[in-house]
Amino acid sequence: MKKSINTRRRFLRSGVAACSTSMFMIPQLACLAGPQQVNEEDRPVRFGVMTDIHKDIMHDADERLSVFVDRMNKLKPDFVIQLGDFCIPIPENQGFLEIWNRFNGPRHHVLGNHDMDGDGKHRPDKAYAFTSEETMAFLGMKKRYDSFDVHGIHFIILDGNEKGPGQTPYYRYVLEEQAEWLRQDLEATQRPTIVFIHQGLEREAASVANQASIRSILEQPKLKTGQNKVIACFSGHHHRDYVNQIQGILYPQINSMSYHWLGADFIHNSYAPEIMKKHPDIKYTVPYKDPIFALVTLDRQRGFMQIEGVKSEFVGPSPWELGASRKKFDAATLSANVSDRKLPI
Repeated sequence: MKKSINTRRRFLRSGVAACSTSMFMIPQLACLAGPQQVNEEDRPVRFGVMTDIHKDIMHDADERLSVFVDRMNKLKPDFVIQLGDFCIPIPENQGFLEIWNRFNGPRHHVLGNHDMDGDGKHRPDKAYAFTSEETMAFLGMKKRYDSFDVHGIHFIILDGNEKGPGQTPYYRYVLEEQAEWLRQDLEATQRPTIVFIHQGLEREAASVANQASIRSILEQPKLKTGQNKVIACFSGHHHRDYVNQIQGILYPQINSMSYHWLGADFIHNSYAPEIMKKHPDIKYTVPYKDPIFALVTLDRQRGFMQIEGVKSEFVGPSPWELGASRKKFDAATLSANVSDRKLPI
């Protein structure tokens, strides 16, 4: 059973200061205080999540990432994670990676399909000009898929970029070796679990091609209470703002930090000519004025998962002002926001 969760609630508090840099003013993002004198295994877990910043397209990706890192250093979550399409592994991106590494805590990466692109200078400008191993080495990732525990919650990172039967780039598959690892990892834990993957497991277009079989793996393990072990599976890739629910598992889609891609039929020139010339792919996008991201709180004692997002607006014309069809492009999920949500778990 699949249903869209459209409830949007605001949980921002007037006492929390806004975050700013020389380029961006970020709307307020709340910082929830955990309860006092709580068993370490039971206390709320908080993590910062961002995705699809696309350093190799956006002219201001460094400033966008700085806003996220600076904000997270103030909020002090248990860890931060980016869900892919971060940057390609070239020397020019070393400074960008160093911004990410300024976060004073654990940092996690998920591989996105565009993290292995060529750039026309170091490698041919095509998909997978770099290997996943080269990108992992650049980012400091030890494994393509992995798991870790924080305060009684189990977290799993998956790689959706494996080559499935008959697929041509970009690949969207989870092969049996990784699927079997996932089964065993879920069997071994007795903790509630959160999954991260770049491509979604619940959207027909451009998602993991064998998503139904991977969802089945997530749906089967149960806790001693009889509840699903897997609470939620977070993804990026689609540059959308929504949460779906299938068989009791939440599937939050975290919107791109930077833009939505419209393509060659909806070209615009919303930045200065010198920017558009140096970064030609921007004209195919509708950029967001502010970098958008989320702070997620998992509170098992009170039974909810809270997503506190950042709201922004489009730079220049909106998709609809450029002539995009609201029906074709699903206006309900195409926005310059990560919406606030409080979801029962």
